[in-house]
Amino acid sequence: MLGGAIADQLRSRGHDVVAVVDDPAMTGLSDDEVLAAAVLAERAVVTANIRDFIVLDQRYRAVGRSHPGLVLVSSKTFPQDRSFVGSLVGALDQYLRVAVLRGDTVTFLQ
Repeated sequence: MLGGAIADQLRSRGHDVVAVVDDPAMTGLSDDEVLAAAVLAERAVVTANIRDFIVLDQRYRAVGRSHPGLVLVSSKTFPQDRSFVGSLVGALDQYLRVAVLRGDTVTFLQ
């Protein structure tokens, strides 16, 4: 859902990130499949699709499963205008520098 430019900019800042849209094997997967792939790769998912991924998180928890994490991006906090990419990259860069220390599994990015 988020463009590859965001991943590119985060990689240029030293973060180990990938974008679903840049991986032909991942494009077109359902949300369930994206989360399952993230679990296998031990990667958190960053998404603005809050409604669907909250449900997936609840399903995982209901059966005792876990995932590496969800970072939920609110369109109210990050409106998709000209400043979207820069604002989101800045916030994610800051978040990723402390995320490992916090140990959150679901985070609303603000």
